[in-house]
Amino acid sequence: MLRKPTPQQTAFEMVSLEGLVPKDHLLRKIEAAIDFSFIHDRVAGLYCPDNGRPPLDPTLMFKALFIGYLFGVRSERQLVREIEVNVAYRWFLELQLTDPVFDASTLSQNRRRRFTAQRLPRTSSTPLSSKQSPRVW
Repeated sequence: MLRKPTPQQTAFEMVSLEGLVPKDHLLRKIEAAIDFSFIHDRVAGLYCPDNGRPPLDPTLMFKALFIGYLFGVRSERQLVREIEVNVAYRWFLELQLTDPVFDASTLSQNRRRRFTAQRLPRTSSTPLSSKQSPRVW
């Protein structure tokens, strides 16, 4: 007997982002290999400690732009749309399923105004030499 399916979108399920992202996902490997805590120290001088509204976490912005470059997302608006629906991106950015995603203009304005090559302090890191090879995922 043919029946029409009833919508099940209102059912509650207990899920964890940790369980939804595959163990071998590229973003899991990157998170395990790179310590992103250096970002706060690097950009601390670009933020006022006691004035203005609370900023979007610079590590979150960096990781979001990193996702865009890594997966070939061509615009910041499209990147925000992808973050809204992609569970692995949310996991990497440490956003819960119900957390609102920042506005695309926040990314673009910070990238254009705050995070320019002239404003960021230089580091003394050395590039990979010909003897060193980058880690292959």
